[in-house]
Amino acid sequence: MNDDLLLNVSLLRRRVPNLTSAAKSVGLRPATVSNLCTGKISVGKAEVKTIVALANLANCTIDDLIIQGSGLKMLETGIKVIDLFAPIVKGGVTGFVARAQMGQLVVLSELVHRLKQKQYTTILLTPKDNTANLDDVDQTVDNSCHTIDDTVASVSLVEDKNNILLAVDRSFVLTGELYQLREKLESEGFPDITTVLFDPTGEVVDEEDSYGLLDTVCYFDMDLIARRIYPAIHPVFSTSVLQEDALLENNHLTIQRKARKLLRRYREVRVLANTIGMENISEADTALYKRGELLEAFCSQPFFVAEPFTKKVGEYVALKDTISGAEKILEGKLDDTDPSELLCKGKIN
Repeated sequence: MNDDLLLNVSLLRRRVPNLTSAAKSVGLRPATVSNLCTGKISVGKAEVKTIVALANLANCTIDDLIIQGSGLKMLETGIKVIDLFAPIVKGGVTGFVARAQMGQLVVLSELVHRLKQKQYTTILLTPKDNTANLDDVDQTVDNSCHTIDDTVASVSLVEDKNNILLAVDRSFVLTGELYQLREKLESEGFPDITTVLFDPTGEVVDEEDSYGLLDTVCYFDMDLIARRIYPAIHPVFSTSVLQEDALLENNHLTIQRKARKLLRRYREVRVLANTIGMENISEADTALYKRGELLEAFCSQPFFVAEPFTKKVGEYVALKDTISGAEKILEGKLDDTDPSELLCKGKIN
C-alpha cells in the first residue's frame, strides 16, 4: 500500500453510524480509527488486520474501503469564520456543537439562506414534536420533513441532487434513523448530500462522540457570546477533515494555521491580562494580544437573516477576501486599527 491511499470515509459513515463503539467492539483503538479517517495515519502504514476489521464492520470489500486520493471539496459559504477555520465539505456531514441559545439556529438559517442563493435545494428534517424554536429555519428552507420516507421523497424530486443541503435534528442520529436515510439514498443511487446536524436541546455539547463521524465540526463559544461577537463559532476548536488531510489550497492552509496559533496564544494572554493587568504583560504579548483582538473581531460578520434585528446589511465574504484579510492582520498591517472598526463587518477594504 502507498501513502496516496485513503479510507472511503463516506462509505464508513454510511455503513457504521457509531464507528467509535463499533471499533471498540472488535478490538480496534478508536484513536487509531479516527487518525485513519482524518489521514493522520496513512492507510499504507496501518496494520492489515485493522483494515480487514473495518471492512468487516462496513460489510464491504477492502477494494471498496480503500480509495485512491481524495475527492473531498470545500463548499464556500461566505461566512468568514467557517470558511477559514472549519470549511464545510461538499457532500459531507457537519455537526454544530452548542448549548441552547448560542446561535446555532441563526447560523443554520444563514447557511440555508446563502446556499439557496447558490441554487441549492434546502431540506429540514426534524420530528413533529420537536419543532420548538425552529420557526425561522422552517420558514427559510425549501422543504420541511418529519420522517425518513418523506425526506427520501423530497430528495428524489430534486433535479440537481449534487446541490442539496439537508439539515437534520440530532434526534435522528440517536435513533439510528439517519443511518437508515443514508442507506435508502445510497440504494437509490443518489450522491452524498451535504448534511448539517444540529441539536436544539443543547445537550450535544456535554457528550463525547455525540454525532459520530463528522467531516466538519463547529463548536460554539460562550466567551464570544458573552462579548457579543457573532457568529460565536470557536476558531480554535472548530475543524474540518479538509485541513487534517491538507486538502485546502496552500495559502489557505498556511494562513489558517498561523491564525489558529495566534488566537490560541491570544486567549491565553487574555486570561493572564485579566489576572495581573495589561500593564504587566510583556511588550511581545501586548502586540500579540492586539492582533488577536483584531483577528477575533474580523471573524465576526453581519448576517442576512439577522438584518431585521441588527439593522446591519448582511455580507457575503469571498474566501479569497477572508484569507487576504486574515493575512493582513497576521502581518501587522492593521496594527493601528481599533478592533471595533472590524467588528461585525465584511471584508477589509
